[in-house]
Amino acid sequence: MRLLRDYLKEARVHHYIKNLLVFLALICSGQLFQGERFLAAFWGFCAFCMLSSSIYVINDIRDAEKDRRHPTKCRRPIAAGRISIQSAWLFAAALLLLTALFNFLVFQPKATALLVLYFVLNLGYSFGWKNIPLVDVTILVSGFLLRILYGSFISGITLSNWLFLTCLSLMFYFALGKRRNELRRIQSGQTRAVLQHYTEGFLDKNMYLCLALCNVFYALWCMDSQTIASYNTENLVWTAPIVLLISMKYSLNVEGNSDGDPVEVLLHDKFLLLLCCAYAGVMLCILYG
Repeated sequence: MRLLRDYLKEARVHHYIKNLLVFLALICSGQLFQGERFLAAFWGFCAFCMLSSSIYVINDIRDAEKDRRHPTKCRRPIAAGRISIQSAWLFAAALLLLTALFNFLVFQPKATALLVLYFVLNLGYSFGWKNIPLVDVTILVSGFLLRILYGSFISGITLSNWLFLTCLSLMFYFALGKRRNELRRIQSGQTRAVLQHYTEGFLDKNMYLCLALCNVFYALWCMDSQTIASYNTENLVWTAPIVLLISMKYSLNVEGNSDGDPVEVLLHDKFLLLLCCAYAGVMLCILYG
Protein backbone atom coordinates (compact mmCIF):
# COMPACT_ATOMS: atom_id res chain seq x y z
CA MET A 1 0.00 0.00 0.00
CA ARG A 2 2.83 2.39 0.79
CA LEU A 3 4.32 1.82 -2.67
CA LEU A 4 0.93 2.48 -4.31
CA ARG A 5 0.58 5.71 -2.33
CA ASP A 6 4.05 6.75 -3.47
CA TYR A 7 3.16 6.20 -7.13
CA LEU A 8 -0.10 8.11 -6.74
CA LYS A 9 1.75 10.92 -4.99
CA GLU A 10 4.32 10.98 -7.77
CA ALA A 11 1.53 11.17 -10.36
CA ARG A 12 0.14 14.26 -8.52
CA VAL A 13 -3.41 12.90 -8.59
CA HIS A 14 -4.69 15.90 -6.62
CA HIS A 15 -3.56 18.09 -9.52
CA TYR A 16 -6.04 16.39 -11.84
CA ILE A 17 -8.42 19.16 -10.87
CA LYS A 18 -6.53 21.29 -13.42
CA ASN A 19 -7.55 18.89 -16.16
CA LEU A 20 -11.22 19.73 -15.58
CA LEU A 21 -10.44 22.67 -17.88
CA VAL A 22 -10.95 20.17 -20.70
CA PHE A 23 -14.68 20.47 -19.92
CA LEU A 24 -14.71 24.29 -19.90
CA ALA A 25 -15.77 24.91 -23.50
CA LEU A 26 -18.44 22.20 -23.26
CA ILE A 27 -19.85 23.53 -19.98
CA CYS A 28 -19.98 27.11 -21.24
CA SER A 29 -21.71 25.97 -24.44
CA GLY A 30 -24.75 24.74 -22.48
CA GLN A 31 -24.30 21.25 -23.97
CA LEU A 32 -22.61 19.45 -21.07
CA PHE A 33 -25.30 16.77 -20.86
CA GLN A 34 -25.16 15.77 -24.50
CA GLY A 35 -23.91 12.21 -24.15
CA GLU A 36 -21.52 12.01 -27.10
CA ARG A 37 -19.87 15.35 -26.40
CA PHE A 38 -19.59 14.63 -22.67
CA LEU A 39 -17.98 11.24 -23.32
CA ALA A 40 -15.46 12.80 -25.70
CA ALA A 41 -14.53 15.40 -23.08
CA PHE A 42 -14.27 12.68 -20.43
CA TRP A 43 -11.78 10.61 -22.46
CA GLY A 44 -9.87 13.82 -23.19
CA PHE A 45 -9.79 14.54 -19.47
CA CYS A 46 -8.33 11.05 -18.86
CA ALA A 47 -5.73 11.59 -21.59
CA PHE A 48 -4.57 14.85 -20.04
CA CYS A 49 -4.46 13.29 -16.56
CA MET A 50 -2.10 10.57 -17.79
CA LEU A 51 0.01 13.00 -19.82
CA SER A 52 0.37 15.57 -17.04
CA SER A 53 1.35 12.80 -14.60
CA SER A 54 4.05 11.57 -16.98
CA ILE A 55 5.46 15.11 -17.15
CA TYR A 56 5.51 15.36 -13.34
CA VAL A 57 7.41 12.07 -13.13
CA ILE A 58 9.96 13.11 -15.78
CA ASN A 59 10.42 16.50 -14.10
CA ASP A 60 10.99 14.83 -10.72
CA ILE A 61 13.55 12.46 -12.25
CA ARG A 62 15.35 15.44 -13.75
CA ASP A 63 15.24 17.49 -10.53
CA ALA A 64 15.85 14.69 -8.03
CA GLU A 65 19.16 16.10 -6.80
CA LYS A 66 17.83 19.65 -6.43
CA ASP A 67 14.65 18.43 -4.74
CA ARG A 68 16.71 16.66 -2.06
CA ARG A 69 17.94 20.10 -0.95
CA HIS A 70 14.43 21.60 -0.87
CA PRO A 71 12.63 21.83 2.50
CA THR A 72 9.42 20.18 1.23
CA LYS A 73 10.21 18.66 -2.17
CA CYS A 74 12.76 16.39 -0.51
CA ARG A 75 9.79 14.27 0.63
CA ARG A 76 8.75 13.41 -2.91
CA PRO A 77 9.06 9.65 -3.57
CA ILE A 78 11.81 9.91 -6.21
CA ALA A 79 13.85 12.49 -4.30
CA ALA A 80 13.45 10.46 -1.10
CA GLY A 81 14.57 7.28 -2.86
CA ARG A 82 11.33 5.36 -2.30
CA ILE A 83 10.91 5.05 -6.09
CA SER A 84 14.06 4.25 -8.07
CA ILE A 85 14.99 6.20 -11.18
CA GLN A 86 14.54 3.10 -13.36
CA SER A 87 11.07 2.41 -11.94
CA ALA A 88 10.16 6.06 -12.42
CA TRP A 89 11.08 5.92 -16.13
CA LEU A 90 8.95 2.77 -16.57
CA PHE A 91 6.07 4.50 -14.79
CA ALA A 92 6.37 7.53 -17.09
CA ALA A 93 6.36 5.26 -20.16
CA ALA A 94 3.23 3.45 -18.93
CA LEU A 95 1.47 6.80 -18.40
CA LEU A 96 2.36 7.88 -21.94
CA LEU A 97 0.91 4.65 -23.35
CA LEU A 98 -2.33 5.29 -21.47
CA THR A 99 -2.34 8.84 -22.84
CA ALA A 100 -2.13 7.50 -26.39
CA LEU A 101 -4.94 5.03 -25.69
CA PHE A 102 -7.36 7.60 -24.28
CA ASN A 103 -6.53 10.08 -27.04
CA PHE A 104 -7.16 7.38 -29.65
CA LEU A 105 -10.75 7.11 -28.38
CA VAL A 106 -11.39 10.76 -29.37
CA PHE A 107 -8.73 11.07 -32.07
CA GLN A 108 -8.66 14.32 -34.00
CA PRO A 109 -5.51 15.59 -35.76
CA LYS A 110 -5.68 19.13 -34.33
CA ALA A 111 -6.43 17.92 -30.80
CA THR A 112 -3.63 15.35 -30.97
CA ALA A 113 -1.23 18.08 -32.15
CA LEU A 114 -2.13 20.10 -29.04
CA LEU A 115 -1.43 17.07 -26.86
CA VAL A 116 1.99 16.63 -28.49
CA LEU A 117 2.69 20.36 -28.15
CA TYR A 118 1.86 20.16 -24.42
CA PHE A 119 4.31 17.29 -24.01
CA VAL A 120 7.09 19.03 -25.97
CA LEU A 121 6.70 22.35 -24.12
CA ASN A 122 6.69 20.69 -20.72
CA LEU A 123 9.59 18.43 -21.64
CA GLY A 124 11.50 21.55 -22.68
CA TYR A 125 10.46 23.13 -19.38
CA SER A 126 11.87 20.16 -17.44
CA PHE A 127 15.14 20.18 -19.37
CA GLY A 128 16.02 23.86 -19.12
CA TRP A 129 13.38 26.28 -20.41
CA LYS A 130 12.15 26.79 -16.86
CA ASN A 131 15.37 28.73 -16.22
CA ILE A 132 14.52 31.41 -18.82
CA PRO A 133 12.54 34.35 -17.37
CA LEU A 134 9.04 34.85 -18.82
CA VAL A 135 9.46 31.69 -20.92
CA ASP A 136 8.94 29.68 -17.74
CA VAL A 137 5.62 31.33 -16.84
CA THR A 138 4.49 31.30 -20.48
CA ILE A 139 4.91 27.52 -20.58
CA LEU A 140 2.97 27.19 -17.33
CA VAL A 141 0.16 29.29 -18.81
CA SER A 142 0.20 27.38 -22.11
CA GLY A 143 -0.43 24.17 -20.18
CA PHE A 144 -3.77 25.51 -18.96
CA LEU A 145 -4.74 27.00 -22.32
CA LEU A 146 -3.89 23.81 -24.22
CA ARG A 147 -6.22 21.88 -21.92
CA ILE A 148 -9.04 24.30 -22.76
CA LEU A 149 -8.38 24.26 -26.51
CA TYR A 150 -7.99 20.46 -26.52
CA GLY A 151 -11.39 20.09 -24.87
CA SER A 152 -12.86 22.56 -27.37
CA PHE A 153 -11.60 20.54 -30.34
CA ILE A 154 -12.61 17.07 -29.16
CA SER A 155 -16.08 18.19 -28.08
CA GLY A 156 -16.67 20.22 -31.24
CA ILE A 157 -17.28 23.51 -29.41
CA THR A 158 -15.99 26.93 -30.51
CA LEU A 159 -14.61 28.90 -27.58
CA SER A 160 -15.58 32.55 -27.20
CA ASN A 161 -12.71 35.03 -27.71
CA TRP A 162 -13.66 36.89 -24.52
CA LEU A 163 -13.64 33.64 -22.57
CA PHE A 164 -10.25 32.72 -24.03
CA LEU A 165 -8.81 36.11 -22.96
CA THR A 166 -10.35 35.65 -19.50
CA CYS A 167 -8.58 32.32 -19.11
CA LEU A 168 -5.32 33.66 -20.54
CA SER A 169 -5.10 36.56 -18.08
CA LEU A 170 -6.20 34.39 -15.15
CA MET A 171 -3.54 31.76 -15.87
CA PHE A 172 -0.82 34.42 -16.09
CA TYR A 173 -2.02 35.68 -12.71
CA PHE A 174 -1.68 32.17 -11.26
CA ALA A 175 1.79 31.61 -12.78
CA LEU A 176 3.20 34.99 -11.73
CA GLY A 177 1.71 34.58 -8.25
CA LYS A 178 3.39 31.20 -7.90
CA ARG A 179 6.76 32.68 -8.82
CA ARG A 180 6.21 35.66 -6.51
CA ASN A 181 5.59 33.42 -3.51
CA GLU A 182 8.49 31.14 -4.40
CA LEU A 183 10.70 34.22 -4.41
CA ARG A 184 9.41 35.18 -0.98
CA ARG A 185 9.84 31.74 0.56
CA ILE A 186 13.01 30.45 -1.08
CA GLN A 187 16.39 32.09 -1.47
CA SER A 188 17.03 32.83 -5.16
CA GLY A 189 19.08 30.17 -6.89
CA GLN A 190 18.60 27.52 -4.22
CA THR A 191 16.12 25.47 -6.26
CA ARG A 192 14.99 27.70 -9.14
CA ALA A 193 17.65 29.52 -11.10
CA VAL A 194 15.02 31.65 -12.83
CA LEU A 195 14.15 33.37 -9.54
CA GLN A 196 17.41 35.30 -9.83
CA HIS A 197 15.91 37.20 -12.77
CA TYR A 198 12.67 38.24 -11.09
CA THR A 199 11.95 40.92 -8.53
CA GLU A 200 9.01 40.84 -6.17
CA GLY A 201 7.86 44.24 -7.42
CA PHE A 202 7.76 43.10 -11.06
CA LEU A 203 5.83 39.93 -10.23
CA ASP A 204 3.49 41.72 -7.85
CA LYS A 205 2.51 44.49 -10.29
CA ASN A 206 2.04 42.20 -13.28
CA MET A 207 0.05 39.51 -11.48
CA TYR A 208 -2.51 42.06 -10.32
CA LEU A 209 -2.61 43.63 -13.78
CA CYS A 210 -3.53 40.20 -15.13
CA LEU A 211 -6.15 39.70 -12.42
CA ALA A 212 -7.78 43.03 -13.26
CA LEU A 213 -7.83 42.13 -16.96
CA CYS A 214 -9.35 38.74 -16.10
CA ASN A 215 -12.30 40.36 -14.33
CA VAL A 216 -12.79 42.88 -17.14
CA PHE A 217 -12.68 40.21 -19.87
CA TYR A 218 -15.08 38.03 -17.92
CA ALA A 219 -17.58 40.88 -17.54
CA LEU A 220 -17.28 41.61 -21.26
CA TRP A 221 -17.99 37.95 -22.04
CA CYS A 222 -21.09 38.05 -19.83
CA MET A 223 -22.40 41.20 -21.57
CA ASP A 224 -21.36 40.28 -25.11
CA SER A 225 -24.30 40.23 -27.51
CA GLN A 226 -23.19 36.91 -28.95
CA THR A 227 -23.08 35.37 -25.47
CA ILE A 228 -26.54 36.71 -24.63
CA ALA A 229 -27.91 35.40 -27.93
CA SER A 230 -26.29 31.98 -27.46
CA TYR A 231 -27.81 31.39 -24.03
CA ASN A 232 -30.93 33.54 -24.49
CA THR A 233 -30.32 35.22 -21.13
CA GLU A 234 -28.84 38.42 -19.75
CA ASN A 235 -28.39 36.95 -16.27
CA LEU A 236 -24.74 35.92 -16.70
CA VAL A 237 -23.63 39.40 -15.68
CA TRP A 238 -24.83 38.63 -12.13
CA THR A 239 -22.02 36.06 -11.82
CA ALA A 240 -19.38 38.80 -12.26
CA PRO A 241 -19.57 39.91 -8.57
CA ILE A 242 -19.02 36.30 -7.48
CA VAL A 243 -15.95 36.07 -9.70
CA LEU A 244 -14.66 39.34 -8.23
CA LEU A 245 -15.18 38.02 -4.69
CA ILE A 246 -13.38 34.78 -5.55
CA SER A 247 -10.49 36.84 -6.96
CA MET A 248 -10.19 38.87 -3.76
CA LYS A 249 -10.36 35.79 -1.50
CA TYR A 250 -7.72 33.99 -3.59
CA SER A 251 -5.48 37.09 -3.51
CA LEU A 252 -5.87 37.29 0.26
CA ASN A 253 -4.63 33.70 0.56
CA VAL A 254 -1.72 34.26 -1.82
CA GLU A 255 -0.67 37.32 0.20
CA GLY A 256 -0.45 35.07 3.26
CA ASN A 257 1.72 32.05 3.98
CA SER A 258 1.13 30.22 0.71
CA ASP A 259 3.42 28.73 -1.94
CA GLY A 260 1.14 30.20 -4.62
CA ASP A 261 0.16 26.91 -6.24
CA PRO A 262 -3.48 27.34 -7.39
CA VAL A 263 -4.51 23.77 -6.48
CA GLU A 264 -2.99 23.99 -3.00
CA VAL A 265 -4.57 27.41 -2.39
CA LEU A 266 -8.00 26.16 -3.46
CA LEU A 267 -7.98 22.84 -1.62
CA HIS A 268 -6.73 24.32 1.66
CA ASP A 269 -9.37 27.04 1.97
CA LYS A 270 -12.91 25.79 2.60
CA PHE A 271 -14.46 29.23 2.18
CA LEU A 272 -12.74 29.75 -1.20
CA LEU A 273 -13.83 26.27 -2.25
CA LEU A 274 -17.38 27.09 -1.16
CA LEU A 275 -17.34 30.30 -3.22
CA CYS A 276 -16.17 28.37 -6.29
CA CYS A 277 -18.92 25.78 -5.78
CA ALA A 278 -21.48 28.58 -5.41
CA TYR A 279 -20.25 30.13 -8.66
CA ALA A 280 -20.45 26.76 -10.42
CA GLY A 281 -23.95 26.21 -9.08
CA VAL A 282 -25.19 29.64 -10.22
CA MET A 283 -23.62 29.15 -13.67
CA LEU A 284 -25.23 25.74 -14.09
CA CYS A 285 -28.62 27.13 -13.05
CA ILE A 286 -28.32 29.97 -15.58
CA LEU A 287 -26.99 27.86 -18.45
CA TYR A 288 -29.08 24.73 -17.88
CA GLY A 289 -31.99 25.80 -15.68
